[in-house]
Amino acid sequence: MPVTDLRTMERILEGSQGSLIFRIGTFQAGAMGLLGLALALVGIYGIVSYGASQRTREIGIRMALGAPPRTILLLILRQGVLLVLAGLGVGLLAAAALTRVLQRFLLQVSAADPFTFAASAALIGFIALLAFYVPARRAIRVDPLIALRHE
Repeated sequence: MPVTDLRTMERILEGSQGSLIFRIGTFQAGAMGLLGLALALVGIYGIVSYGASQRTREIGIRMALGAPPRTILLLILRQGVLLVLAGLGVGLLAAAALTRVLQRFLLQVSAADPFTFAASAALIGFIALLAFYVPARRAIRVDPLIALRHE
């Protein structure tokens, strides 16, 4: 078979059609990453909200004994911060370990970008702390009598 259009790979990628495949792949990878992030955040919120609802009786007892709502809120947030920090630490260590594997698949991009690691950890940490704050705030607004009768 005769070869009619013989070109190098660099020349093919320079054209408008050559980089289209990479742009589509990049868009799909970004969309999947955002979808995974959204699912993780919804899961974190669900677990934390369920945990706060399980502690409604404990919060009611504390409020009935005279604990100010601010103290109860700080107690729940302190426990949340410890969980978030532990999760971020494990996640960052796992991500750093996987950069060696991913380096082979990335073209013209560094797998160990400190800004990306810091930004993603800050975003996930902020959303996770917000996920702790909302149910805790809802729990301290419950009347102690209703909380004691809960369950």
